[in-house]
Amino acid sequence: MLMVLSIIMGDLGCKSESNRIMTVSGPIQAEDMGVTLEHEHILVDFIGADSTGYHRWERDKVAKSVLPYLKEAKEKGMETMLECTPAYLGRDPLLLKDLSQTTNIHILTNTGYYGAVDNKFLPGHAFEESADQLAERWIDEWENGIENTGIKPGFIKISVDPDSTLSELHEKLVRAAARTHLATGLTIASHTGPEAPAFAQMNILKEEGVSPEAFIWVHAQNGTPQAHIKAVEKGAWVSLDGVNPKEKEIQDYVKMLSNLKDNDLLHRTLISHDAGWYSPGEPEGGNFRPYTAIFDELVPALKKNGFTEEDINLLLETNPGNAFEIDIKKSKKR
Repeated sequence: MLMVLSIIMGDLGCKSESNRIMTVSGPIQAEDMGVTLEHEHILVDFIGADSTGYHRWERDKVAKSVLPYLKEAKEKGMETMLECTPAYLGRDPLLLKDLSQTTNIHILTNTGYYGAVDNKFLPGHAFEESADQLAERWIDEWENGIENTGIKPGFIKISVDPDSTLSELHEKLVRAAARTHLATGLTIASHTGPEAPAFAQMNILKEEGVSPEAFIWVHAQNGTPQAHIKAVEKGAWVSLDGVNPKEKEIQDYVKMLSNLKDNDLLHRTLISHDAGWYSPGEPEGGNFRPYTAIFDELVPALKKNGFTEEDINLLLETNPGNAFEIDIKKSKKR
């Protein structure tokens, strides 16, 4: 038994099984992530699931275009990036691994499917297969790597429409994500927006035996401050991930974060830009938004409003590590 455990631990390449993070270059410890931007994009292809593919871009050309933005963010302190582009929307693990090795930035990719925008980015089989069948596909990526790359996902990315009631199809995506989590320990990050679908997803996860602690409410800035408090009290992660340099919006983020801080809930809060990205089909990849507003605008504004270095470190270092560590989080079913 001890020999088997030793082999397993050696394969993980980490000091221990706890606090593991899976990057495109392999596993690291959560404490090695450093300053982390937990919701960003390097390449996104909006043409649709039926037309996208690696033929739509040249990796070398994309890397050359994106590299200056990654280096700029690294100079400002970023050490880890979670690249949230899912399959059939421009996910390219080999591109991410190349950029990670070139910059020495830890990059995570994902498994899962994106259901929002009238299901434009769902592959045909997602409409026909069961939640178990979808979960089997996503679990296979964790166990054997994405396609034939050997690169493993570091989290589950799904998406639902911002409706108060989830469609049957989107409920299936949530159930597939729940079952994938229970088999892998990967955290579920769901593009959501308003609070109604966020709480609907939490209810489904509970039915599936998954704790809200495994769920990230992505784009929670579109919800109310009261809902932020309720979600964190349930155990979920609240992701305020649309930070940009506009003064009014910076102040909006200061208010949202102050609300969470004042209620002692900053420990379940994440921040990022949802920035980038190279767009295939557009001249020179389109208008790329830098990953810098948090460092240049938000952090100084937070400090002016009473946030300490400890608070900033919590948001940018401690919380991402806790949110994305690989750990099965079970909840009792109803």
